[in-house]
Amino acid sequence: MSHTLRGIIPPMTTPFDAAGEIDEALFRAQVRFFLRAGARGVCVGGSTGEGHTLTREEFRTLMTWTAEEVQGRIPIVAGIIANSTREAILRAQDIAHLDIAALQVTPVHYLFKPDEEATVRHFRTLSEAVKPPVLIYNVIPWNYLSPALLLRIMREVPGVLGVKQSQGDLKLMADLLLDVPAGKLVFTAVDALLYPSFALGAPGTIAAMPTAIPGPCLALWDAVQRGDHATAQDLHRRMLRFWNAIVGDNLPACSKYALELQGCPVGLPRAPMPPASAAQRAAIEPALRDVLAALAPARAAAE
Repeated sequence: MSHTLRGIIPPMTTPFDAAGEIDEALFRAQVRFFLRAGARGVCVGGSTGEGHTLTREEFRTLMTWTAEEVQGRIPIVAGIIANSTREAILRAQDIAHLDIAALQVTPVHYLFKPDEEATVRHFRTLSEAVKPPVLIYNVIPWNYLSPALLLRIMREVPGVLGVKQSQGDLKLMADLLLDVPAGKLVFTAVDALLYPSFALGAPGTIAAMPTAIPGPCLALWDAVQRGDHATAQDLHRRMLRFWNAIVGDNLPACSKYALELQGCPVGLPRAPMPPASAAQRAAIEPALRDVLAALAPARAAAE
């Protein structure tokens, strides 16, 4: 089917039990939660989904469950976190039988950083070996690709659909949006600054915030699209406070706790990542109440 990637696309968390095994029932229920919330797509196997801990078999299984639950209603993005071109291709080939809108792929992230030419070859070789287009997931701090290199790859590699720009520097996001080639996409994962990212023209977001609070993120997106910046600014202030409460080295665990508070239990993080601490839970709870309280006024403003 034809896919349009746009708007709020939550990355799925991966529900683990105390033994570190995946809970199928909780995972499938989470897909349905995001469908009910109005998500414009879902992503599986990304950072929020602890994709770096998943075996190839686990990743293939999660993708299959997602496709079964989605049934073509919204696009599915496959998150591939791999340390070699070969491994990235193998993971993509494992799910070639599924209807996937795009592959979200990190640059190589272990100790040995490839140079720019090797990075271009990596994404060219990958994109030529697989069917779905590639979305570069620019998130690795020690292999963070510059706007100039990302723009070069988008221009030179037809199979690269665009970039998911992470980390907190909005200037880098703005530089990408300023010169993005026609037909390419720059999604924002600058969680603290979704509002200005949308206002600058980002076509959507695939990030932890849409996972933890899909309702407010959808309301923010809709407010910016209709030019209602008073509502958008109010949502932004509340969402920034919430982000400050969940951000940390165990961000996936804190996102899981926020989902649990909204009636969507998603299990534990996979060891050694710790669950949300008592202090984190105490900060998340009031911040979540505050941001969810903005939904009724936002809906009223949209009517």
